[in-house]
Amino acid sequence: MKICGIELKSNEAILVVIEATLDGPVHHELPTRKISLGDSDKAVDVINFQRKISNFFRENDILKVAIKKRAKKGKFAGGPDTFKMEALIQAIPDLEVQLVTPQALAAMEKKQDIIYPNSLMKYQEVAYLAGVWFVKN
Repeated sequence: MKICGIELKSNEAILVVIEATLDGPVHHELPTRKISLGDSDKAVDVINFQRKISNFFRENDILKVAIKKRAKKGKFAGGPDTFKMEALIQAIPDLEVQLVTPQALAAMEKKQDIIYPNSLMKYQEVAYLAGVWFVKN
């Protein structure tokens, strides 16, 4: 089973695909690591984002997604574009989407010996954690 871990930052969805195996999660290095929203005020850009991410999921046989949850208010609140991207992902038919809190990711990272694959880019680590969390829960 393939799972996509996602971190939403600014106007980008940072993507990591992992597969759940008996030996633990295996990272699938893919050429697409990010998908940008573009101008969130333009309907064509919003539609293109959803089309691109839907195609990414379909082409890579992904039916489950874990997204790092962002705060709705306060100092570390997510920007409006991140919430729009989250809704667009959640609206994709036949896709199971789970939101995971930063606290849950930090607790998992602390309790378990998470080894980041060499193929992973530094900016993908949070998305990788979200995918691993989905596998383990």
